[in-house]
Amino acid sequence: MNRIQQWFEQIAGVSRHERQRWALAHEIFGTQRLDISALQKPACWRRKSASAGPRRSV
Repeated sequence: MNRIQQWFEQIAGVSRHERQRWALAHEIFGTQRLDISALQKPACWRRKSASAGPRRSV
């Protein structure tokens, strides 16, 4: 069975090393690390208004 797998990999051009690289890339980049739920709201709604800050006298 392993021999058939090796033949298939040679014919298809997919080696065991390539599958390991793909698995590593998927492990690194496939998982979502950031909580993007806060980004669902538009940025203009997330910012505090400029008029809410302390007023300075000129």
